[in-house]
Amino acid sequence: MSDSRRNERAGMLAVALTAILWGTSGTAAAMAPALSAVTIGAVAMCGGGLLQASVNARAIRRSWSQVTAQWRVALLGGICVMIYPLCFFGSMRVGGVALGTVVSLASAPLVSAVIERVAEGRKLTPRWTVACLLGIVGSAALALSRSESSHGDALSGNQSAALGVGLGLLAGITYAGLSWSMRRLMNSSVPRGAAAGTVMGLGGVLLLPIVALGVPAVVAHPETLGVLAYLVLVPQFLGYVLFSRGLGRIDSSTATTITLIEPAVATVLAVVVLAEPITAIGWVGIALLATALLVLLAPRLPTSTGPASISVDSESSTGRSTYEAVPRGRRGT
Repeated sequence: MSDSRRNERAGMLAVALTAILWGTSGTAAAMAPALSAVTIGAVAMCGGGLLQASVNARAIRRSWSQVTAQWRVALLGGICVMIYPLCFFGSMRVGGVALGTVVSLASAPLVSAVIERVAEGRKLTPRWTVACLLGIVGSAALALSRSESSHGDALSGNQSAALGVGLGLLAGITYAGLSWSMRRLMNSSVPRGAAAGTVMGLGGVLLLPIVALGVPAVVAHPETLGVLAYLVLVPQFLGYVLFSRGLGRIDSSTATTITLIEPAVATVLAVVVLAEPITAIGWVGIALLATALLVLLAPRLPTSTGPASISVDSESSTGRSTYEAVPRGRRGT
């Protein structure tokens, strides 16, 4: 296996571990029903983002000129970080843990592909297309399974499903946006830690007013502090540390495709911990999501052609494999 492919697979595994950690968010949030989805999402992402900025403060200072040169990208990422958790946790609260996670995560790879195609002119590869389709079909199977076996939510019937899907789609768009922003900063010579700390920290600052509004509810329900601490430290802080490491090796659309395994993790936890039922089609969906991950991780078939006929699966020095290599002048470090 080549060094570039090994580097790429390490990035994929880091993102896969991220998805496992993120998959615990919905179940953990369900343990704090006294708090609104807005409060939970704001506190979790704000705390995780500010921790990211604190840990990477030195790297941000060293790279300040590169960061400010890309301030529009950083601001876009920060705004996406602010919006994403509010929609993500809101979608899970009104539509159910599994349905909210599925819609939010299944829409992100397609949005990422569109962003990278429009903003950078990258071209999709067959490997990514197959993996993405498998992931989306698997996610849809999980969503269907949850809708068939649901015992009811905070809202009823079609109203709950429509609102959950709408919030989930907005979560998917903003998740793709924050992922692309971090990767774009890395491609513009901003070190990984500085890129993650800037985007996440800015989002954390933007969330502070919303957190302030939720403080009275947290004070009134101190039993929720353990849940909030877990969400801040594990899915949001540690999860995004791993995610940024993965983004340093793979592009954002591949990363968002890999995190499609998060709905599978969320569903299994919902079944085991929250006693939410799942039908046979749900297990089929989980199997399809696992297959999508294997497609991305599988070794490439050797080719007998020369360098002049390298295909769209060719790897760049940073481990990009989802798209054709971009022009030399647009490569990052």
